[in-house]
This record gives sequence, C-alpha cells and structure tokens, in this order.
Amino acid sequence: MDLTYTEEEQEFRARLRAWLAVVLPRLPAKPSPDDWPGRRAYDGGWQRRLHDAGYAGLHWPLDAGGRGATPTQHLIFLEETERAGAPYVGANFVGLLHAGPTIAAEGTAEQRARWLPPVLRGDEVWCQGFSEPDAGSDLASLRTRAVRDGDAYVVTGSKVWTSHAEVADWCELLVRTDPDAPRHRGISWLAMPMDAPGVTVRPLRTLAGSTEFAEVFLDEVRVPVANRVGAENDGWRVTMVTLSFERGTAFVGEVVACRRTLGELARRARANGSWDDPVLRRRMGRLYGEFGALWRLTQWNVSEAQCSGGVPGTGGSVFKLAYSHARQELYDTAAQVLGAGSLVLDEEWTLDRLSSLSYTIAAGTSQIQRNIVAERILGLPKGR
Repeated sequence: MDLTYTEEEQEFRARLRAWLAVVLPRLPAKPSPDDWPGRRAYDGGWQRRLHDAGYAGLHWPLDAGGRGATPTQHLIFLEETERAGAPYVGANFVGLLHAGPTIAAEGTAEQRARWLPPVLRGDEVWCQGFSEPDAGSDLASLRTRAVRDGDAYVVTGSKVWTSHAEVADWCELLVRTDPDAPRHRGISWLAMPMDAPGVTVRPLRTLAGSTEFAEVFLDEVRVPVANRVGAENDGWRVTMVTLSFERGTAFVGEVVACRRTLGELARRARANGSWDDPVLRRRMGRLYGEFGALWRLTQWNVSEAQCSGGVPGTGGSVFKLAYSHARQELYDTAAQVLGAGSLVLDEEWTLDRLSSLSYTIAAGTSQIQRNIVAERILGLPKGR
C-alpha cells in the first residue's frame, strides 16, 4: 500500500477544500435532534449538494452511478469533510453505506437503476431490518417469515433496532424463506417499501434520549419477488456483503472525528490543569497512537476492497472491534478530564459518551467480531 499522495490526489484535496469553504457557510441551521422530518430534509439537502457537485458515491463504481474514485481519494474526501465540520450522512447512512453498496455489488441492472440514483441524490432513505427481539446477536436465528404467493412474498414478523425506520422509504429486510433449511441457508434479502400495508413502526428512545431506532412490526406485508436482491435462500451470503460494508467502511469518518475530539480534549486538559497528571497524559498518548493505527488500518482495508472488486474483507471486523473499544475509552477519558461538567445532560460530550456505550453492540457485538477474527482470519476451530 502506497501512502504517498500523487499530484492528482493533492489537486483533488485542494478542489474539495475550496468547495467546502464556499458551501458550508451557506447551509441552513441544523434542526432539533427530535425533529426527524426536519433532520431527514437537512440530511437529504446536504446529500443533494454533494450529488450536484459530483461528490456523491465518490467511491462507488461508475456503472452504479458513482465516480469510481480511488481508495485514496475516498479517504481524502472523508478526511476533509470531517475536518471542515461538514454534515454527516445522518438519516441517509443505511442507504449510502449499507444497502446502496450491497445493491451495487449484488443487484440486477434493473434494481441498480431503480434504487441507487435516489440514494445518491438523497431523495430516498433506507433503514435496516436485520435484528430481531428473540435473536440477539445470532442473526441466523431470525424468525421473520416470508411465504411465496405468486409474484410476492407475504412477510410476517418483527424487527428491532431499526435505524431511522420512522422516516425511511425502504428497508433492507432479512426474512426466512425456507424454514426447513439449515439456519444460514433459508434466508433471503428483500427491499421492502415502508409504506406497504401491514408495516407498523414504534420508535425506541435511547439512553441519550434520541429516537433514531425503532421496532418494526410486519403483519402479512406483501413484498414483490422482484425486490429480492440475490437468489432465494441466498440471503445469508448477501448479508455478509452488507455487513462487510457496515463494519469495513461505515465508521471511517468517525475515526477522523475521534482524532479531532482527542485534540480538543488535550486542549481542555491543558486549560484546566488535568494535563499535569502523567497517567492521563500516557492514556491520551496511547489513544493518539491507537486512532492513528486505526486510520492506517482503514487505508489498508479500503485498498484491499479495491483489489477485491469493491467489497471489504474480514479485516473490517478487526477494525470494528478495535474502534468500538477505543471510542469508549476516549469518552471515559473525556469524563476524567471534564469532571462533573461531563455529567450535564445537555453537554455534547455527555451525549457522545452515552452514545459510545452502544458501539460494542452496534454493527455486530464485540463477541461476534472476535469469533469472526478467530475463525475466518486466524483459522481457529469453532467454539462449542
């Protein structure tokens, strides 16, 4: 992996910086965290600006509507937008980071033409219907049933921790299409319209007070067979493609944000005198090195994905595992530096700390990631 920048890449960075300097001051004010229709409109507006400027789906292949940028250009984009304080993908993250790349890799020409352009423009929002109340981290034990009825599946069941379901147009949905097949072989991946009859959404409130998750109840929802991505009962393999994107690239921008947060934390520590504690300085120095290593691992994973046709490999699990714990330690350190001030609920630091607690669960628990690393990377036998 060559970590030096070419002249073309430096020019790309300069153009992006110049564009951000012009467009960011013109953005409207951010809506309230509880105003999900407003947040959807805000996030969609930012995505449309990226699209019109040629930055949407930067690393997506050309035949999927992207720009076919190099891994290095993609990382430059993530670095510069994060450092400039540009909006995150927000409500668009499932479509842009999970469902869209999966459809680009596994969908038919018709499916790509139908679903990818609206994702890139920010016109349609997706949610993820994978987790179930009784399945826990064992995704293969899902029970939501899909029974074939002519040219449609009739879906019954429920999902939980469904991100942005209350404002989503589509759901990437895992269903069991063959209850008699082995657990991993009877699953299919469907694109379900969220306005279909029989879909009920019940928002969930998190520890931080936000409602970006929801329960989704499905009562004989009809989903066209044409909305199945991949072959019937091949959904587990397609799901592994989705999860490789979720764990391999979805948190890339957050590494840059954590490095910036660590710098701000060091500034505050010097200002309030806690920097004099050598134990704290060693801890922050170790975090600095850890986030630097995570950024290098990110570069390696993205480069590997480019060589393998655009789909991240199992190295994404290594990244996800290490990043989850590093982020939690970062905000534990923030509580140490800020003291009682970090317990004020309207403090951004506190909300970020509460959010960090979920990272060892979100996108696959740390226990699941360890199993993946042990079995698929190290070749260890499966536990009993």
